[in-house]
Amino acid sequence: MPTPDFITEIRAAAGHQLLWLPGVSAVVLDDEGRVLLGQRADNHRWCLISGIPDPGEQPADCAVREVYEEAGVHCVPERVVLVRAGSPKRFPNGDECQFMDITFRCRAVGGEARVNDDESIEVGWYPLDALPPMEESQLFRIKQALADEPTWFETTPSQ
Repeated sequence: MPTPDFITEIRAAAGHQLLWLPGVSAVVLDDEGRVLLGQRADNHRWCLISGIPDPGEQPADCAVREVYEEAGVHCVPERVVLVRAGSPKRFPNGDECQFMDITFRCRAVGGEARVNDDESIEVGWYPLDALPPMEESQLFRIKQALADEPTWFETTPSQ
């Protein structure tokens, strides 16, 4: 994903040190029960549409914006699926980030799935029984979006 301008400005002062950043992911389902996925341009992995909220932007609004910007699909957030801190990641340029992800289940309401920016090389709808190879964390988000359960979150055991 392209680095938002506000993070570039923070990096100018902070260097490569670990940044704690908000993130959102969207499990977008259509009327046929298929899930919207994108194949990332940077690492060629299949994943849910995701992004970083702009300063002051509500997480649900960010999910809607990212889905349209990346995949050309209009969607409506239905519920929060999970909240989870990811593991720190080191990027090839030396930058380190750790994302606190809020995943939303969303319903598609219009648009056509297509590559809509330079973040993806392919975008499409996939039946749940025919998903491309994906990381377990992506599959877990989809599973939680389909479950009729409360929002999932992880806690650290008391010591």
